[in-house]
Amino acid sequence: MAIVYTPREEVDAQETKRMVEAEGRQCLLLNGDLRNSVFCQQVVQDTVRRFGKLNILVNNAGVQYQNQELEQISDDELQKTFETNIYAFFRVTRAAIPHLHEGDSIINTTSVTAYQGRADLLDYSSTKGAIMSFTRALSSNLAEKKIRVNGVAPGPIWTPLIVSTKTPEEVEKFGKDTPLGRAGQPAELAPAYVFLASEDASYFTGQVIHVNGGEVVNS
Repeated sequence: MAIVYTPREEVDAQETKRMVEAEGRQCLLLNGDLRNSVFCQQVVQDTVRRFGKLNILVNNAGVQYQNQELEQISDDELQKTFETNIYAFFRVTRAAIPHLHEGDSIINTTSVTAYQGRADLLDYSSTKGAIMSFTRALSSNLAEKKIRVNGVAPGPIWTPLIVSTKTPEEVEKFGKDTPLGRAGQPAELAPAYVFLASEDASYFTGQVIHVNGGEVVNS
C-alpha cells in the first residue's frame, strides 16, 4: 500500500503505516503536494518501483473552504480547491493508467454535495460534481480495457477536516439532520472502498456508492 500525505499529516501517516504493517503488509508513505503535476507522476513511479505493480488507485485528496457568498471565494482558494480536488485526480490517474490491466480498479471520492449542493461550499461542491462526471466518463473510456472505475459519495463523516473547518456549534449539529440522526465514522465508510476494489465488484463500473446515513439522492 502507498499513501500520499502532506507534512501536517505526518503523525497520522506514521500511525496508519504502523497499523498496516501490524497486519503483515508493506506501507509506502509519500509526502508531497498533489497540486504539483510532477509529484503526481512521481507518486505512481515510486509506488511501481517499490511494489513492482499497481492494481488499485484510490483518488481521495480534498480540501474545502467555507464561504457564505460566492463573492467571498478568493482566486487563491478557488485554485487550491480545484487543483487538489479534481486536477490531481486527472494527473495521478493519467500516470497510473499505463500500469493498470484487466480486472484492476480506480475508485474516486466524490460527495453528497455533488448531488445536493452546499450553499457555503460552492467551489467544493463543484469539484465533487466534476469528480462524479469524471468517474462516469472514465469508466466508459476504460471499459474496453476491463479496468473498472467507480466512486464513493460520503455524506457527513467524522474526519479531521470537519473539526478543523467548523465552529463548535456546527460540530455539535454535524450529521444530525440525516435520517439516521448522526454522522458516520470512517470505519463505516471504508467497506465501500474495499468492496469496489475487490473481485466481488467485478460487474460494477461507472457507479457511485452513497454512504450518507440515509439521504436519498439522484444517482
